[in-house]
Amino acid sequence: MNIIVATLNAKFIHTNLALRYLKAYAEPDYTVEMAEYTIKDPPMNIVTDLYQKKPDIIGFSCYIWNIEETIKVISMIKKISPHTKIILGGPEVTYDVTYWLDRLSDVDFIVIGEGEKTFKHLLDEIHGQENFTDVSGIAFKKNGSYHISPQRNKVDLREMPSPYRFEEDIKNLSKRVVYIETSRGCPFSCQFCLSSIEVGVRYFDREKVKDDIRYLMKNGAKTIKFVDRTFNISRSYAMEMFQFLIDEYIPGTVFQFEITADIMRPEVIQFLNDNAPKGLFRFEIGVQSTNDSVNELVKRKQNFAKLTRTVTMVKEGRKVDQHLDLIAGLPDENYESFRNTFNDVFQLHPEELQLGFLKLLRGTGLRLEASKYGYVYMDQAPYEMLSNNVLSFDEVVRIKQVEDILEKYWNAHRMDETIHYLVNHHYETPFDFFQRFGTFWEEKGWSRIGHQLEDLFKRLQEYLLTEDFPEEDVVLGFMKIDYLANQRYKPRKPWWRSSVAKDHRSKYYQQILKNPLLLGKEFQEEKLDEKDLYKHTVLEVLPFDYTKYQKTGVLTKQKTLVMAYYDQKQQKTKLYMSTLDSFNLSSVG
Repeated sequence: MNIIVATLNAKFIHTNLALRYLKAYAEPDYTVEMAEYTIKDPPMNIVTDLYQKKPDIIGFSCYIWNIEETIKVISMIKKISPHTKIILGGPEVTYDVTYWLDRLSDVDFIVIGEGEKTFKHLLDEIHGQENFTDVSGIAFKKNGSYHISPQRNKVDLREMPSPYRFEEDIKNLSKRVVYIETSRGCPFSCQFCLSSIEVGVRYFDREKVKDDIRYLMKNGAKTIKFVDRTFNISRSYAMEMFQFLIDEYIPGTVFQFEITADIMRPEVIQFLNDNAPKGLFRFEIGVQSTNDSVNELVKRKQNFAKLTRTVTMVKEGRKVDQHLDLIAGLPDENYESFRNTFNDVFQLHPEELQLGFLKLLRGTGLRLEASKYGYVYMDQAPYEMLSNNVLSFDEVVRIKQVEDILEKYWNAHRMDETIHYLVNHHYETPFDFFQRFGTFWEEKGWSRIGHQLEDLFKRLQEYLLTEDFPEEDVVLGFMKIDYLANQRYKPRKPWWRSSVAKDHRSKYYQQILKNPLLLGKEFQEEKLDEKDLYKHTVLEVLPFDYTKYQKTGVLTKQKTLVMAYYDQKQQKTKLYMSTLDSFNLSSVG
């Protein structure tokens, strides 16, 4: 039999762990080829590629992000190769199985739940006696009748073969995200999450996991993401793995974890702050809501005070980047409550704050109780909520405007200094800035057109002019700092009109060449000559003392010369500055 396991990933850089487990478990009895595509690939291209492999069986791994695109591919394959057996598996088709059997007449079998043993057993029957009713954990429809067998007992994870030792994967390890799991299951019962359905947490063999990680790093893997639902549920296990990863550290490798922040002990964080190389770890933390009554409705236990302690300690350690998640549209979380949630979490200043919208996933408790809360949601994946009894669609649209600006301006880290200043000095809350700017953005029609980096600055400036700030020049100064600091090379033409005239710039340069200490000892040690200054630096005048602001948080109106030096040897952008009274203004003019 020619067997293929396939999926459509959300992006090229993603890899599908499920395919690799299916392949590893089926071998050596069966030779299984993996085929990965993306949801952006034209269906005709996918079908052509699969058809040319002459498959007898294709198993598709299905999720909310790829199910509709996968269905298009399946329909086309069955038209041109009706003998090919189509098997679906994955979280999206494990629930509401009769719906899928009725909708997808081109599908031969659906694998329900954990698939490794079931898929191999199904291959045995396809290859052998075809006693499909003997296979636990599958569903199919024959002569108008449903045949749905109960899920089989969970596999012993300690006996699972490695999904990483395939020759064909090695060439892409450095280019793509590698997913790894050390456990399955979740101890919590959040009613919007599929993980809550599986009771208990099971672990893989620790030493095998460590060997896999060594293998992956040895073969060039750079980004390794743990998919454990709560990596730190066992303190001793988490500490053992953290220590292992620190001991085996290879510069340039990043490990990402989903952690539950409010159960993380301070001594664990202190250990990481003291011992972890900077940038080795990245934490993803689901906050979802800071409203206790909302969390109770979805059976979510969370101590926000302890979560805040964890996030703050990690941030102060400056070793680990943090990605915090929010969900808009939870039961009884109205617009004002979500505004409070957003502000609570934004004040923690995470490196990334993801604002997502509730999805009524098949199989979850919240989907079963959707009518109780008046949910209106998409009929097809991703089943995103459109409104409920406390949040209108108009309000959902407004929050989406916030999400858009949050992604473009905060999570992209294009204007950190500017946004910090604005939300701390000119708006009642951070949410208000993102909401008002987001609404303005939508009204201008900018969400329907593309944008370059310069456009983002120009559009923010255009919006700020409508706010009538008393210190417009100060805000512009922060925008200049952000723009200059985030360039890798000297910009040819900044988006603003320079405050330094050409003849004045030459005089500043001459004074700096004569006395480099004007810009500090570190600048003096750069030993730049006249050619370097003109070729690799930009001069600008700010209306405030930026150095003092960085140190004290106090804004002092005092004109300051800032030099952005684009160091090509170190591939770094460096800012040097001094107040204008350090210069001989009469010679500058």
